[in-house]
Amino acid sequence: MVFDTNVLLSAVGWNGNPLRCLLLARAGTIQGLTCAEILDEVYEKAIEKLGRSPAEAFAILDELREFLQMVTITGALQGVALHPSDDKVIECALVGNATYIVTGDRKHLLPIRSFRGIQIVSPTELLEQLV
Repeated sequence: MVFDTNVLLSAVGWNGNPLRCLLLARAGTIQGLTCAEILDEVYEKAIEKLGRSPAEAFAILDELREFLQMVTITGALQGVALHPSDDKVIECALVGNATYIVTGDRKHLLPIRSFRGIQIVSPTELLEQLV
């Protein structure tokens, strides 16, 4: 499954369902996927939104790379998500053969609900489905 930037930052910054989802990936209970483009956004937003230093933001990326499988996207997928910058999340899921995209983006990603067999769910919905 692919965790979007929103979920990754929420897991880093606060306790809650995004963190619970990420801990499942860290434990190997679920397979988490990401790509360089998502991690680039995590780095930028960790500094901008969470007030982390560049060194702290790099440490977050290093930790995520320890348990998230990296896939390579080309940027070929366009116009699927309601916000163009979210297409990378969907493309990452397609390239990695993910069954889920986990997002807190109620405005742009969650309304899609599914794409080519990939379910788009909130962290809470994912946890409910896994139980």
